[in-house]
Amino acid sequence: DGTNDAPALKKADVGFAMGITGTLVARQAAGIILLDDNFKSIVTACKWGRNIYDSIRKFIQFQLTINIVALVMAFIGGAVTKESPLNAIQMLWVNLIMDTFASLALATEPPNESLLDRPPYSRNESIVTPNMWRNIFGQGLFQIIILTIVLFKGPVIFDVPSSLGSESGPWNPDIAVHYTIFFQIFVFMQVFNEINCRKLKKEELNVFKGFFNNWLFISIEFFTIVVQVFIVQFGGGFIRTAPLTAQQHLICLAIGALSLVIGLLVKWVPESVFNRITLLKEK
Repeated sequence: DGTNDAPALKKADVGFAMGITGTLVARQAAGIILLDDNFKSIVTACKWGRNIYDSIRKFIQFQLTINIVALVMAFIGGAVTKESPLNAIQMLWVNLIMDTFASLALATEPPNESLLDRPPYSRNESIVTPNMWRNIFGQGLFQIIILTIVLFKGPVIFDVPSSLGSESGPWNPDIAVHYTIFFQIFVFMQVFNEINCRKLKKEELNVFKGFFNNWLFISIEFFTIVVQVFIVQFGGGFIRTAPLTAQQHLICLAIGALSLVIGLLVKWVPESVFNRITLLKEK
């Protein structure tokens, strides 16, 4: 709290200064100021700081997964079918899910006391851990395989006309069912993968632990599903979607829910495979 503490406050990784009794020099040198001069506030600051850092990691994991899948599927569509299976308006909705909704859902998780049980992170540690890379590549590979099957074998599997080559032509609700199922499965996969991203550690197998402590997350998940079904059923020629039957909706939902199973299985893959990834790692 004194002027003579300023050198130590500057050298510390995180310097705390008293907000009431501390000198101006001490407050300027500190990283965090305790407005109430209460040492218990240090614990609160550590807990919230770690929670915010974890929230950023959750958001990055979700973002990288959905971006990898979207880019690969757009490339496959452009290279093989000469068109993207997701049109511009559908991608705008997906972008809203992966940016605005995901940030609100994953960044509002309340902190818990277990955050104080672990040691601090190294200042040189990568923000994307090997465990996160494992989840990203495992989940991304699963989604790409499923979506590729739906793209090329979907008409046979779901007994619907193929939409391949129809994107540049006039909209036909009968032909549009194929791409609509693709779009529906893609979005449902992201909805359930968002639940996976709530837990980053390998030992956190139960992704639903504390699920009902964040009603904003639940509300966003429910809102996304409702709006997605509404877009599919009533989007029509504007969004180039065709109404699906109740059975088709349930099948798409079930396929999307497989992301939860894959998220659990991926955690058994050894982390050593991903330790060599230095991307986003501070030297």
